Amino acid sequence: MAWEFFSVIGTVAFAISGAIVAMEEEYDLFGVYILGIVTAFGGGAIRNILIGLPVSTLWSQEMMFQIALAAITIFFIIPNRLIKHWNRWGNFTDAIGLSAFAIQGAMHAVSLDLPIGAVIVAAVLTGAGGGIVRDLLAGRKPIVLRHEIYGVWAASAGLFIGLELLSGDFFLFTLFFIIALLRILSYTYSWHLPRRKIQSL
Repeated sequence: MAWEFFSVIGTVAFAISGAIVAMEEEYDLFGVYILGIVTAFGGGAIRNILIGLPVSTLWSQEMMFQIALAAITIFFIIPNRLIKHWNRWGNFTDAIGLSAFAIQGAMHAVSLDLPIGAVIVAAVLTGAGGGIVRDLLAGRKPIVLRHEIYGVWAASAGLFIGLELLSGDFFLFTLFFIIALLRILSYTYSWHLPRRKIQSL
């Protein structure tokens, strides 16, 4: 049950997140669909490459593609007055997608008996990879590399799942809500990791 939940909620959240960015950049309908699909499935594709699975595995998710297309279509036709605060919606759906896909990616790596390092990498790439591709295609600096704490929360999900200290759906759903909440808090209160800028002479 947990796997299906995280697959669906992550796909919907990231598909809408990509659509929001495309609409902010004033892309046409085709561009909205492309950016939504890339955001929803880009992280999983990158993860599969790095853990040795064929990219073609992606095409077996016909139902997920249909769900993503439906989510993008519904969001596109919603009246503007209902989504006038889409900056807030974009951050919220991004937090949901990050949490769901980070956990799903970690679960996938654990099911393949990969070491904990690979589990953490799978969590980060699945949770943040689609967002990175989305931002690059939209001509933006990827938020995972620059703005509020982002990838750390995905890595944390991978660490907890990879250690296998706890298991079961209750643990996974609790972790999902905690990671999503931490991501929401990090952009609400502008939490940042330390950073340093090299001054030019």
